[in-house]
Amino acid sequence: MNYAKLNTHDIANGPGVRVSLFVSGCRHRCKGCFNAEAWNFDYGREFEFKTALELDNALDEPFISGLSILGGEPLEPENIDVVTAICEMVHQFHPEQTIWLYTGSLYEDVKDLKIMKYIDVLVDGEFVEELKDITLRFRGSKNQRIIDVKKSRKANSVVLWEE
Repeated sequence: MNYAKLNTHDIANGPGVRVSLFVSGCRHRCKGCFNAEAWNFDYGREFEFKTALELDNALDEPFISGLSILGGEPLEPENIDVVTAICEMVHQFHPEQTIWLYTGSLYEDVKDLKIMKYIDVLVDGEFVEELKDITLRFRGSKNQRIIDVKKSRKANSVVLWEE
């Protein structure tokens, strides 16, 4: 799997100061996407063991709230195994930190994937340029939902995240 960028101090993609991993590769190709260069699966650098160490070291900072994984599309078949392993590692070594995952897919279509047992918050839905709203927090268009995955699993229905 390739990744476009690793931000070690991000305040735009979830609450608090977070580490954000932008993976490469996306078939959604949303009109107006802010990260269209990451549609290409070959864009950026290969995610290697040293990248995992860099990510883990960044998460060790006491002021870091958690990890956000964006794209590209983290749930593409070419990405999901590595992204799942990353989430498993973070869940194991940083259980106090939250994992946010952004996807163009809908929660209803991905809720049974193995990766979902590690995800705390899922921002779902494709970016729709006609529904773009710069006043929205942690999402780009009005159709996208910020879902509390653990509460949704318990309720067996979508429960939106509340700060």
